[in-house]
Amino acid sequence: MAKERVKISDIAEEAGVSVATVSKVLNGRSDVSSATRTRVESALRRHRYERRRSHRRGDVGLVDLVVNELDSAWSTEVIRGAEEVCHESGIGMVVSAVHGRSSATREWLENLAARRSDGVVLVVSELSPTERARLDALGVPFVVVDPVGELDPDVPAVGTTNWAGGLSATEHLIGLGHTRVAHLGGPRDLLCSQARADGYRAAMERARLAVPDGYLRHGRFTDHSGREDAAALLDLAEPPTAIFAASDQQAFGVYEALRERSLRVPADVSVVGFDDVPVARWVSPPLTTVRQPIVEMAAMATRLLVRLVDGEPVDTPRVELATRLVVRESTASA
Repeated sequence: MAKERVKISDIAEEAGVSVATVSKVLNGRSDVSSATRTRVESALRRHRYERRRSHRRGDVGLVDLVVNELDSAWSTEVIRGAEEVCHESGIGMVVSAVHGRSSATREWLENLAARRSDGVVLVVSELSPTERARLDALGVPFVVVDPVGELDPDVPAVGTTNWAGGLSATEHLIGLGHTRVAHLGGPRDLLCSQARADGYRAAMERARLAVPDGYLRHGRFTDHSGREDAAALLDLAEPPTAIFAASDQQAFGVYEALRERSLRVPADVSVVGFDDVPVARWVSPPLTTVRQPIVEMAAMATRLLVRLVDGEPVDTPRVELATRLVVRESTASA
């Protein structure tokens, strides 16, 4: 005999609240205390309550794209990839930036419930257990792009081969005869930063090259961070002859630090970036970089989300797209 579907009234009784309060939690309303919300969401998870949705197969109307920031070339490429799929499919898209603030994330979750989006593509710094629980309680499917932390095995995600990219960038510089190769990494707590740095270390180890103190530095994916960290490298007693930056933005900052000291790329220092944002081919000299298929990652995540909303089975919830070294004019023989 089939198990009877749990009702909101059952959840309300177990949590010791009114049906109206359960409804407020399901709809992401802010006028519920955190203790009450936690109690209701625990009951919802315990009973695996699924919110009734009016969505019909093949009729996705609106998706949310959530990014950490809007003022980077990387985010622009993500938006472009998601928008292409939405445009092709006649789906509306709402873009939100949370700027790494928990208050902005709470506000976005409340707005998500109010506008009744069909699904979410998340490109954020972290998906906390509380945020995951809120999305589950709302019955809103989601897909993560380029996850920056460990995710539960059932969370669909689209990423890229960061370790292989870091390895190929460093091996390219070593192959040009450079033995003093430094790496400017991204934030230490991000999986992508760790993987790119691990790829760098692996290439140096394979070539039996030491990584001197100060040659591996972690900063932010910004040109300002790249400029500061490159300046610190150039102040070393034995500065590097080649620098692998964990993002193109950091590489642009390296260019600036070298220019300020009247050093030339690549005659004095070779530089490799990571991402291959459009401007990488237009800077002077054009930047050698690891191409991360950003547009394709966002597009694939959006297509995957549409399938989830439509109730289609997903055979592979985790996808990694390949990186590729793009050699331009910022690297030369040592």
